[in-house]
Amino acid sequence: MGADRRDVAAGEDRARVRGEPDHAGLRWAAGELERDPGFEFLSFADSVAGVDILARHAGSRPFRVLAELGHAGGRAGCRTLDELLAVARHAQETDGVELAGVAGYEGALKSAAEVRKYLDSLQEAVEHLRVRTPILSVGGSQWFDVIGRHLAATQARILLRSGAYVTHDDGYYRDRTPFNRLDGELRPALEVWAQVLSTPEPGLAIVGMGKRDAPYDEGLPIPRRDGVTVVAMQDQHTIVHADGLAPGDLLAFGISHPCTAFDKWRSLPLIERDYRVSGTITTHF
Repeated sequence: MGADRRDVAAGEDRARVRGEPDHAGLRWAAGELERDPGFEFLSFADSVAGVDILARHAGSRPFRVLAELGHAGGRAGCRTLDELLAVARHAQETDGVELAGVAGYEGALKSAAEVRKYLDSLQEAVEHLRVRTPILSVGGSQWFDVIGRHLAATQARILLRSGAYVTHDDGYYRDRTPFNRLDGELRPALEVWAQVLSTPEPGLAIVGMGKRDAPYDEGLPIPRRDGVTVVAMQDQHTIVHADGLAPGDLLAFGISHPCTAFDKWRSLPLIERDYRVSGTITTHF
C-alpha cells in the first residue's frame, strides 16, 4: 500500500488497493478515514479471515471491500463461487466492513477464451450479491478489449485497473497489447540511454546500464540500434554483442514491462521528438 499512501500525500482523495491489505496499511487507512470525511478507501478480501482483519482495524467509518475471485494457478482470490459468496456474506454481516462488489485479475490467463470464461464467473458472482450498484473491478493491460465487449451489458459499475498503456513498451506489452487486434496503436514512450564503458573483446561491449536501471523480469531491454544484441544483464552492467562500438558511444534501449521501470528512477527527462529535453517527470515509489 505504499504507492496508495504516496498518492494520498500528493493530493489524491481515494485509495483503491489492488489486493488484500496488510496491518500497517489498514492502520493508516483507518486514520485517513477518520481524518478526512471525503476520503475513499476500497480493498479486496478473499477469505473470512481477511474480512476479520479489516474489521479489527476499522474505526467509525467502515472499510469498503470487494470479494476477490481468483482462478486455478493464479494469485490471490477465492477459487470457487461458493467460497466467494461465503466471504461476501461474512462481509455483509460484519461490523466495520461494507461489501461493495467483486474483484478479479485476468492478466495471468493465456487466451481470450479463458478470459471470457473467467469474466462469466465474475459476472455470476456479481449477480448473487445483494448490493446496490455493485462494483466489478478487473485489471491488466492485455485483455481490456475483451473485458469491454464481454461486460458491456452488466449492471455493475466497471472499475478497470489497466496501467501499462501509459507508456507501453518495446517487449512484453508490444506483443500482447489489445491494439494488435484493434484499430489504432500504442507507441512506446520509455527509453533508457546508456554509455558503452568497455569493449574488452572483438564484438563484445559492456554498457553502463543494469538491473538497477531497467526492467528485466519480462524480457531484457531492446536495443534501438541495428546489429546490437543484449546477451546478459547484471546489477550495474549490460553485456551486448555488436561490432563497431567504442567506449563512450551512447546506446538507446527500449524496455520490456513498464510496471517494473518507474521505481528505478526518481526523475525522468521528458523529451520532444528531436530529443530536446522539455521537462522532468518526478516519480514516487
